[in-house]
Amino acid sequence: MKQLKELDFWFLTGSQDLYGEGPLKQVAADSQKMVDALNKSGSLPFKLVSKPVQKSSSQIRSTIEQAGADASCGGVVCWMHTFSPAKMWIGGLSVLSKPLLQLHTQFNEKIPFDTIDMDFMNLNQSAHGDREFGHITARMDIPRTVITGHWSHQETQDRIARWMRSAAAVAESRDLIIARFGDNMRDVAVTDGDKVEAMIKLGWSVPYYGIGDLVAYRNKVADSDVDSLIDEYQKAYEFKYSVSEASFLNQTREQARVELALEAFLGDVGARAFTTNFQDLHGMSQLPGLAAQRLMGKGYGFAGEGDWKTAAMVRLFKVMGMGLSGGASFMEDYTYHMEKGSMLDLGAHMLEICPSIAKDKPTLEVHPLGIGDREDPARLVFDGRPGRALCAAIVDMGNRFRIVVTEVESVDTPQAFQKLPVARVLWKPLPDLVTASEAWILAGGGHHTAYSDAIEVDYIRTFAEMTGIECVEIGQETKIPQFRNELRWNSVYYGK
Repeated sequence: MKQLKELDFWFLTGSQDLYGEGPLKQVAADSQKMVDALNKSGSLPFKLVSKPVQKSSSQIRSTIEQAGADASCGGVVCWMHTFSPAKMWIGGLSVLSKPLLQLHTQFNEKIPFDTIDMDFMNLNQSAHGDREFGHITARMDIPRTVITGHWSHQETQDRIARWMRSAAAVAESRDLIIARFGDNMRDVAVTDGDKVEAMIKLGWSVPYYGIGDLVAYRNKVADSDVDSLIDEYQKAYEFKYSVSEASFLNQTREQARVELALEAFLGDVGARAFTTNFQDLHGMSQLPGLAAQRLMGKGYGFAGEGDWKTAAMVRLFKVMGMGLSGGASFMEDYTYHMEKGSMLDLGAHMLEICPSIAKDKPTLEVHPLGIGDREDPARLVFDGRPGRALCAAIVDMGNRFRIVVTEVESVDTPQAFQKLPVARVLWKPLPDLVTASEAWILAGGGHHTAYSDAIEVDYIRTFAEMTGIECVEIGQETKIPQFRNELRWNSVYYGK
């Protein structure tokens, strides 16, 4: 995975001096045992770091300020072992700049019915203390996630892991650079947007680079490096010669040269996502196809036609899905199968679908593109894996950003594609094509999406809550009248 951040998450245990030295030592010991066990569980994608028991307003504020200043801190987990008066937390919460998880748990799993006494009750007051903490975070309207469950339970650990992955995407987002080679496709509305607001709200920097900047890098790529990359292609993919071998290798070498140039350029400018545009190819002999697919496979975000918002989402999906089975890709709803009783959506693009979602070993092929007035580019061709997945688009609604996410069920193709020379995925939108497409259109979702079969909707919902942007969801339970009402309520909430 390209340039993943090294993150840890701070574990803050709340109490107060009222309990005395002995109980507070026990609180600290219990907290450390929990953190150690969670770190050893193998369930969490990032490390928890135990901080001293928080017992006063000044200590809490200092700790949370330190978390905000520490670039390696991905978020803060708060748990009240005892009662911790919430006024002590106001100063710290007022300067909180990292994602917050309130873990509503307790050290003991069970009530010791035969031995429980008031000392035990005073020490184990999570049911009491977490409600006090929850009140102040609600009153202050602090964006946060609340997870209830015993810390030793697998389902609780899995939920913490999901929250961590969303928080990692927030950390990624805050200094994400999306390099644009050319602008967005002319006269297209949904791929445009307010780049200044994106930087203010999400941290994204979206600089423009002329295609000539990339051409200069391309011209410096050594033939020996291209040869090495061709050898790598031969090991990874099945070469399918739909043109002469000489033409095939010539076109494939050009894509290899562009891949090397792109990766070098993006590394030099610090970008982890990028866009291209077939309307802006001056000095290029081909539109990057295989090159874009390969870089997505390495973890870069990408979208075509200058769609910087979708390129960013693809990168964030790759961060969220780090280490999970499945992948993430740029995607587009291309055409429908509208047979009654078996309606499906075919997702694809001109060239650029990531091989991380491939069902089988991709074939490497060269075919005409039919758009852009350039040479025939090499590209990977494959069918996507069957199974549950999702598509999401982030759109600029004028006064806010909105993420629209829809659940899908990818399926095997009922018959082979004989003449379609692009990577593709066939899916059933949930609950059905009619409802899902109507809801998507009502929400203003774009024709480009970020696709993933590694993560689920709650990852995106949590990310949206952490960043304070709108998220609307389309899935098995969606009904259009209720969905319309949700859009209306959201408009009121966001001040339209």
